[in-house]
Amino acid sequence: MARILLLITTIFAISLLAAGDANFEASKRELNIPAIIMFFIFVAGTLAITYWAARRTKSASDFYTAGGGISGFQNGMAIAGDYMSAASFLGISGLVYLSGYDGLIYAVGFLVGWPVILFLMAEKLRNLGKFTFADIAAYRLGQKEIRTLAAFGSLSVVTLYLIAQMVGSGKLIQVLFGLEYEYAVILVGVMMIVYVTFGGMLATTWVQIIKAILLLSGVSFMGFMVLMHFGFSFEALATKAVETHTKGQAIMAPGGFISDPISAISLGMALMLGTAGLPHVLMRFFTVGNAKEARKSVVYATGFIGYFYLVIAVIGLGAIVFLNSPEGAKYFVDGKLFGGNNMAAIHLSHVVGGNVFLGFISAVAFATILAVVSGLTLAGASAISHDIYASVINKNATEEQEIRISKIAVIVIGIVGVLLGIAFEQQNIAFMVGLAFAIAASANFPILFLSIYWSKLTTRGAVIGGSLGLLTAVILVIIGPIVWVQILGNAEALFPYKHPALFSVTVAFVAIWFFSITDKSQRAKDERIAFEAQNVRAETGFGAEGAVSH
Repeated sequence: MARILLLITTIFAISLLAAGDANFEASKRELNIPAIIMFFIFVAGTLAITYWAARRTKSASDFYTAGGGISGFQNGMAIAGDYMSAASFLGISGLVYLSGYDGLIYAVGFLVGWPVILFLMAEKLRNLGKFTFADIAAYRLGQKEIRTLAAFGSLSVVTLYLIAQMVGSGKLIQVLFGLEYEYAVILVGVMMIVYVTFGGMLATTWVQIIKAILLLSGVSFMGFMVLMHFGFSFEALATKAVETHTKGQAIMAPGGFISDPISAISLGMALMLGTAGLPHVLMRFFTVGNAKEARKSVVYATGFIGYFYLVIAVIGLGAIVFLNSPEGAKYFVDGKLFGGNNMAAIHLSHVVGGNVFLGFISAVAFATILAVVSGLTLAGASAISHDIYASVINKNATEEQEIRISKIAVIVIGIVGVLLGIAFEQQNIAFMVGLAFAIAASANFPILFLSIYWSKLTTRGAVIGGSLGLLTAVILVIIGPIVWVQILGNAEALFPYKHPALFSVTVAFVAIWFFSITDKSQRAKDERIAFEAQNVRAETGFGAEGAVSH
């Protein structure tokens, strides 16, 4: 089976190369043979893992959570692999290259959500949940209403996040192979569907672990080589970046990218609270055996992710210095960086390490995208199969039926992801992830957080408040500057801010509170009484799902 899948993927990739337009930018960028070799080595390795995982994936627990048999360290590495996305590696380094200091706001925001998860959520998620975060939200509330809303919130986040990853993958392979963008996105979609459909969470986990090791190794080498040119002095690097950048000293000051306090607070809220509402991240807490391992996995993940973002700052400044030097002119086409600003880190890898290291970093970036889209696709498919199909539509569904629906959902999500990736080719991928985080912070996080900690939460409050949070975030995104002006072509945005989280999160929490305390029904009374039993399980883990052994 593995050989067949490898053969199919290889033939598909070669046929795409052959089908590409010979006049495309490949004429300005020679094919990098080491990059292509490493690309196929990674593909072969991950397909072998998928084959191994497919033979061990027998039950729904295996498919969704790898049987709960992943250790804390392995899960921490996998979480880091899941979280350090194309938006982090390509997008943030590109933003630092473009805007300097303001690009780091994203990096800080992405990181500070992890203490929230560690201290407030990790243990309770593991004790209360089974396959998805909706298991926790619906523990004592109405299954049908809460799971349906949670599924819509999850799918909204997954869709936006998937767009960002697909755009990154298309641009990357475009630069790497001289391949047309559309074919590149299709290639990623096909491989993503193969990984998740056959290997489930076990294959996804090991792809994420391998990707995290490769990515951390790659960025460490890049950071080392950049700093070595400046005697390992960050001050000297920053000084040279200021001298080199067209904006000069302005790149070291805030305001060039996020120009007002409301946007800064709103973006910070989206990234901090959104992290604790990302369905593909929350799913990872069900892959460990107990709450202690869940806490350990967050500690490890925070360390890996924090280190990664520190190095990204060095890489972004290094790109400013090296790519804007006379030697960096070959990376520009018609005055613009080849492949766009998101490719700054890829070009820098060629400057510091030559063709072989460019091949390595390109393969790692591709691995980054595949690892994240696999986790996203599995989270989206789980929302459809576990939260909607098995818990709302057909409560008597067998495990086989549930897994079959999940695999069909994987294929559908893969196709939708490819189509949206092609449609959103021109958008900055870090912006797209910011939108996904805003929805996660507005729809998923308030319900999840209050269901764990607030005894007076009712189904009515959660459904109305969560729906208002989701709708507010989506509507404000649509009428904001990115969609309303940049995509739809209108002259002026109806909502002036790019980041809606400050408003949408506030709407969600206030609405949940108001509609819960005004709910005097018998059902609401029963739900408040049920909080005590839920709290006992959340604190002690008594009755929680255990690991599965084979």
